[in-house]
Formats: sequence, C-alpha cells, structure tokens
Amino acid sequence: MEVHQAIQKRKSIRSYRDEPIPENKLQKVLEAARLAPSASNLQQWKFVVVRDAEKRRQLSIAAQGQPQVAKAPAVIAGVATNTQRIMLCGVPTYPVDLAIALDHMTLAAVNEGLGSCWIGHFSQEQVREILGIPDKYTVVCLLTLGIPAEEGGPKLRKPLNEIISYESFSE
Repeated sequence: MEVHQAIQKRKSIRSYRDEPIPENKLQKVLEAARLAPSASNLQQWKFVVVRDAEKRRQLSIAAQGQPQVAKAPAVIAGVATNTQRIMLCGVPTYPVDLAIALDHMTLAAVNEGLGSCWIGHFSQEQVREILGIPDKYTVVCLLTLGIPAEEGGPKLRKPLNEIISYESFSE
C-alpha cells in the first residue's frame, strides 16, 4: 500500500473480530516501531505486547472501562525508558519518540489489514502494576490492535488553510 493510502485509510478502530492477529502481521507492526526514528537514535523505549485475555481485561479497567482494550486481540504498551532527556527546544524527547514509533505501528497495521486505536486515558500506576513496569519508566500510550470488525467513524479534519501558515505564524 502506498503511504498516502495508509494515512488516508487509518482510523481509530474500537471494535475487533474475535480472532488472533496472524504472527507475521504482528511482527511487521512491531518492526515498524523498531525502524522509527528517535532522538539521537537512542530508541529509549520498550513495547509490551499483551495478548493474554485476563491482562487485557485488567488494562481495560485501568483505562476506565474502555471495552476495546479488553476485546482487542492485542494491546501494545509504549513505554519510555528515559524521561529525563530534553531537546534544545525545551521539549522532552520521550513523548515525541513514542508518538512517532506508535504512529509507525498504526500505519503498518493499516497496511496489514489491521486496525488500531491510541489509548491515552488510563491510570499510569495501574498499567505499570499490571504489566510489571518499574516506577522509573513511563507508559506513554496503549495501542489496541486487531482485525477490524467495523470500518471506523468518518475522519473529520480541519481544512489545511485552518492549520497551515507559511513563513510566519498566523492565527
């Protein structure tokens, strides 16, 4: 699939078929994260793939009962292993690095006929406990992954002229 097709086709999927993800497709999604750029190419992250139904149920509770977390055949936790690095511009590297890697995963998922959904609404402490993640690390995002049981809602986006300015900022 051409990259622009994947970008256009990617939607937040919240309903999945009750069947496992083929291992070769899962590995391609994970490889996309491995190949993602990161600050100084340090790849200061870990990805925890959760396929166990009971752990997914617990993660769903930690995500305030979001049903797709329990029902997706896999949930991937994106974990920052260093939250101290700050770019010259004053922005921490870890949320940027994890966002890029997780977005690579979402696009690879589309290419493999899979759906995904970013989950940022969860209890950090509960997810760390469920997955055995030490307190010194930060879970940035959960990503549900599976074979879509739905097409997903319409992609509503602002027109370019509302979000782009040239040469200098304009409101």
